[in-house]
Amino acid sequence: MQNKFQDYLYFVFRVVVGLLFLQHGGQKLFGWFGGLGGNPAELVSLMGLAGIIEFFGGLAIVLGLFTRLAAGVTAIEMIIAYFMAHAPRGAIPLLNQGEPALLFFASFLVLLAYGAGKWSLGKVLFKKEVL
Repeated sequence: MQNKFQDYLYFVFRVVVGLLFLQHGGQKLFGWFGGLGGNPAELVSLMGLAGIIEFFGGLAIVLGLFTRLAAGVTAIEMIIAYFMAHAPRGAIPLLNQGEPALLFFASFLVLLAYGAGKWSLGKVLFKKEVL
């Protein structure tokens, strides 16, 4: 049985997750919100690559354009980020400050499974969900 608000709530979920992730990318790429110590990341670096994935992946998710592809790439980025940056500082996500990475990872798995949902730019442009 489908909840009458299911499509609306999923749309809000997709847009909020995408906007939050896009902000992380903007912080790294453009120095938004104080950047990384007041500066953007070097483009040709791991942080620069992360910024590109986060900004453009978040934008694709917000727009509902290639949502599954973007969710797959961003999920991989988040699990790598967790194990590279957080897990070495301890096993408990709350203490190693890895809970945002894991929450994004879980969110991207949901987006990977369900795609863009009812309302997306991909469906407007291609008449169906692509990737």
